[in-house]
Amino acid sequence: MVALPSRKLALIVEYNGTQYHGFQAQAGVPTIQDEIERVLAIITGERIRITSAGRTDTGVHARGQVISLLISAGLSVETLIRALNFYLPEDISIKWGSWTRSNFNARRNAISREYRYSIHNGCTPSPLQSNYTCFMPSPLNINAMNTACEAVIGRHDFASFTAPTTGSTVRIVSKAQVSREGETVFFDIVANSFLRKQVRSIIGSLIKVGLGKLSVEKFTEILKAKKPGLAGPVAPACGLCMMKVNYPAHEFNKGRDK
Repeated sequence: MVALPSRKLALIVEYNGTQYHGFQAQAGVPTIQDEIERVLAIITGERIRITSAGRTDTGVHARGQVISLLISAGLSVETLIRALNFYLPEDISIKWGSWTRSNFNARRNAISREYRYSIHNGCTPSPLQSNYTCFMPSPLNINAMNTACEAVIGRHDFASFTAPTTGSTVRIVSKAQVSREGETVFFDIVANSFLRKQVRSIIGSLIKVGLGKLSVEKFTEILKAKKPGLAGPVAPACGLCMMKVNYPAHEFNKGRDK
């Protein structure tokens, strides 16, 4: 039997991360990567490893996670997507796919990632939103939070907003903004990449600013201190969602926003 040539495939994945220990495969616990690779083995009969644009943490959701993989199955993209969604659990869905260049890598070729953190800022809890928002009954000062956001825009060392690490803690943030729609407060942030728990640590400090428990000046001092773990507390994972991963125009962007 003649072996089929391998082709590089890019897929956009949406998932509810509530029941998973993050995206990256780990022994003995359920992860998004393990589920997708399990289903790929069912469809192709091969062990296929996937690469993601970002390793979301335990309980974090995604609307626009991007993965890349080499596959030799002689199936169309549409057929592969239908097959994947047939076998995947209901809390994971493949939303879009495209063949791409052979050396495309979902992580290395990304130029920025977009995350949104959602807060239910109402008087009473919402059972329908509890898996997707952080409940905060006390009123938040959106203007103060946005003033603090100005400090994180640009190129900074975010060591204070992550755990100790041996790698670089410098990141470039192009957008950081807080908005309100009814009882829901959104924090949107875009950066070239993120450190582990960086977004949840930033929003944890921003919530303190919004509650009047931390001044904008002190927030800025925490950023400038560059001391691991100084910021926080780390906000609950349930409110965080990876919204989109951006790539250079020559990649596979066409049709992604349908």
